Amino acid sequence: MRELVHLMEQALIDTLAGYGLAAERRDGAPGGYIDDAKIAALGLRVRHGCSYHGLSLNVDMDLAPFGWINPCGYEGLRTIRMKDFGIDDTVAAVGEQLLGHLVRLLPPVAPGAASASAAPPTFEAPA
Repeated sequence: MRELVHLMEQALIDTLAGYGLAAERRDGAPGGYIDDAKIAALGLRVRHGCSYHGLSLNVDMDLAPFGWINPCGYEGLRTIRMKDFGIDDTVAAVGEQLLGHLVRLLPPVAPGAASASAAPPTFEAPA
């Protein structure tokens, strides 16, 4: 499980590096961080031998709701987005970059596995 988290974090770090941003990981606090602020979140669950995951990269969103909570349970943790660094790329374009890094870093699905597919993965931006 730790290796999968590490690889997914690396995909986030590599994606952000492609935009000139130096992100890093933190032990015990999965996600992506720049200057002590969180720019990406990551959550995993394994059930019946399959991993279910969530990966969120703040591209251009309203961060106000994060002020109402303790993000990821950490009081005072600032959240940031790519737009704060002058990056105006679309969610779809950033998602394609992230997907490319995930495909490059993660091992392929085993042949015959329930989720194996002949079609390559695609990214669909939320509506």
